[in-house]
Amino acid sequence: MTTAQPELYRGLMGVHIDTSSISSIKGDQGELVYRGYDINELANKATFEEVAYLLWNDDLPTQAQLDAFKAKLAPLFEIPAPVIEMLKSLPHDIHPMHALRTAVSMLGALDPKAEDVSIEGIQEDAYSMLAKFPTIVAAFSRIRQGLEPVAPDSSLSIAANFLYMRTGEKPTEAATNVMDVALVLHAEHGCNASTFTARSAASSLTDSYGAITAAVASLKGPLHGGANTAVMQALEGIGSVEAVEQYVLDTLGQKGGRVMGFGHRVYTVLDPRAVILRKVSKALSEESGEGKWFEMSLEMERVMDIEMEKKGRAVKPNVDFFSASVYRMLGFPADTYTPIFAVARISGWMAHLLEQYADNRIMRPRLVYEGEFGKTFTPIEERA
Repeated sequence: MTTAQPELYRGLMGVHIDTSSISSIKGDQGELVYRGYDINELANKATFEEVAYLLWNDDLPTQAQLDAFKAKLAPLFEIPAPVIEMLKSLPHDIHPMHALRTAVSMLGALDPKAEDVSIEGIQEDAYSMLAKFPTIVAAFSRIRQGLEPVAPDSSLSIAANFLYMRTGEKPTEAATNVMDVALVLHAEHGCNASTFTARSAASSLTDSYGAITAAVASLKGPLHGGANTAVMQALEGIGSVEAVEQYVLDTLGQKGGRVMGFGHRVYTVLDPRAVILRKVSKALSEESGEGKWFEMSLEMERVMDIEMEKKGRAVKPNVDFFSASVYRMLGFPADTYTPIFAVARISGWMAHLLEQYADNRIMRPRLVYEGEFGKTFTPIEERA
């Protein structure tokens, strides 16, 4: 009698691990919803602070609630001196995600209340990490250039402050707006790899810093948070609008060739976040003097539409595609794109941790064993 093999779900595709009221994705309809609000109702309308509040609560804040939210964040932007010293001690040529991951872990080591996994404790951690992530990323960005970190200006929004801490100069309205929209679009996206990692780690009732350290490690992977870096590297290699078409044709002509920034694990139609980011990028492209990257992106989208139509397929840009040129126009080097992703996604990660800790069950999936049975022990001196 043979035993039926359990059905496998490689990559957990289609597996539902729990319920959530944070976000909804309908990939076949190009729909992304944050707590009942379609992303088109939020991006370029609500600020990143409003969206973070929304993700942690049931609705958008009133003005009084938003003011209180910002007031609580204001004193938390600064990071401890030992973290700054640690960042200065790291090799300047490492991937910035190593610096961020190490800094988050160190924040936990320095927090005397880190072991408090009550909802109140996790809420305090959420405020602290939302405020400190942009400071950490901006600080290391300057340190690796041989510059001193710029102290945060708590009178600025998170988006404006992030840009300010990188350069020491107050950003323009157009730059601040695009940064804010990008943070909103990257704030939350269901049970992706890093969010699942955060929830899985938290399910053991480890501290939130440990769970977020694990999430940062997951986000670093090129199949997740590193995708827009690959897009920018491709654009840099192409070099000009005129060379885009040949690049696309050459890439698609290779066996398994893939144009980075097109297609998505969830969306079978155009990623709604890409639509929004494309719209708000135009003003920045005109102001920045780096508009060629945006023009190259538009040309690549045009060529891909033509080529995919010939193949009878619809492979559309995802949010990583346009965020690559946006971040370049804002002055960010390519290897900082994933840390920017983390600056936004910490809001979504903490929303999920609040859900996980509130109604926890440890995650314990199983693997199908395909190894041998019945082996007997041989003393080491008798082994060939």
